[in-house]
Amino acid sequence: MSLVNEYRSTEAAIKELQAHLKSLSENDKLKQELEFETKLRALMAEYQKALPSIIAILDPQAKAGKVARVSKTTGTKRARKMKQYKNPNTGDVIETKGGNHKVLKEWKAKWGSDVVESWVTLLD
Repeated sequence: MSLVNEYRSTEAAIKELQAHLKSLSENDKLKQELEFETKLRALMAEYQKALPSIIAILDPQAKAGKVARVSKTTGTKRARKMKQYKNPNTGDVIETKGGNHKVLKEWKAKWGSDVVESWVTLLD
């Protein structure tokens, strides 16, 4: 892109943003929110309180520095079940929820994945 084209596109973007800013500044809802924020900050300064202490007063269950999140359980991701692998050759036992276990990987490399998976017992 040439410098002239970049200048013109930047100028057009600035004009568009200025128009958007003007429409926002005329919005009554924004004016109310800005007024509320100004008064709240003045009140906080008057009583020498910081935002985390205000949150702690209004929502005692909220963790310090974090907003409490309400999580929905959609059931799309289920918890992994504990598996126990018993090596009949050595008698060693491994309990794991996933396949990213060092010894389990060594077993699969040595005896094969199908053979090692036949040694599994599901635990509840």
